Amino acid sequence: MAVSRLKLHETGPECSRLALGFWRLAERNMRGDDIRVLLHASVELGITTLDHADVYGDYACQRLFGAALAEEPSLRDSFEIVGKCGIQLLSRSRPAHRLKHYDTSRAHILTSVDNSLRELRCGYLDLLLIHRPDPLMDADEMASAFCALLASGKVRHFGVSNFCPSQLELLASRLDFPLVTNQIEISVLKLDTMLDGTLDQCQRLRIAPMAWSPLGGGQLFDGDDERVVRVRAALSSLVEEIGGASLDQAALAFLLTHPARIVPVVGSGKIERLRAAAAADAIRLTRQQWFSIWRASTGADVP
Repeated sequence: MAVSRLKLHETGPECSRLALGFWRLAERNMRGDDIRVLLHASVELGITTLDHADVYGDYACQRLFGAALAEEPSLRDSFEIVGKCGIQLLSRSRPAHRLKHYDTSRAHILTSVDNSLRELRCGYLDLLLIHRPDPLMDADEMASAFCALLASGKVRHFGVSNFCPSQLELLASRLDFPLVTNQIEISVLKLDTMLDGTLDQCQRLRIAPMAWSPLGGGQLFDGDDERVVRVRAALSSLVEEIGGASLDQAALAFLLTHPARIVPVVGSGKIERLRAAAAADAIRLTRQQWFSIWRASTGADVP
């Protein structure tokens, strides 16, 4: 069964309930045929929202993806492609960079989008996110870049990533159209945004947040500190209650149950893991089940 769909904001874009991330594509030694097999499987599962960033794989992931897409360009119409920019890596691919830094200037945003479109072999991005908040962020300059990209048709919607509520409000105050998401780190091991106002803001603005590292970056499966062991035990107990679901399905269900309509970005390149993630869309936890995970993660009962 295909995963459900939602709109990140009432104005769009529509996306799949889970997204497929390409952060580690270059590490998997996947090339054209392998990538296209993964994309076809993703379409069959209804996971059509693809998460990219210019810096992923030391600037290589978009190029690998684009080369695969060029062999079957009609696949582009099956997906919503998310891009991110604003980080400049210290990299052989960018010899002019003397240190890792942020750049959210108008010139860099426009150049980054042009580079991404060329590497991805596509004519537009469905969604562009600013990858990290920049201490030198000029909200007027960023808004000018967004307006230019919207007018040119190169980007259809805009959002942010890792922004706190005040940073999102600042940028939004300069725009005549809404920011449609904030992609944040959130998992059963990372609860900060449930307490610092980030998810509250998403609900208030009626935007669906996206969650990177929704399985705790792998710690959930092999971490051995006290907190991880405690959460893993709570999830293991829970999977028996909900009919034999896997550990990762229970962890995803924790996010999918939240009323903010969190969209987890799943980073696996294994089709069986994608199938398991897709099945989690059908699981919703009761309040007691949800709070059993919360208690394990925080280490205490609620006050």
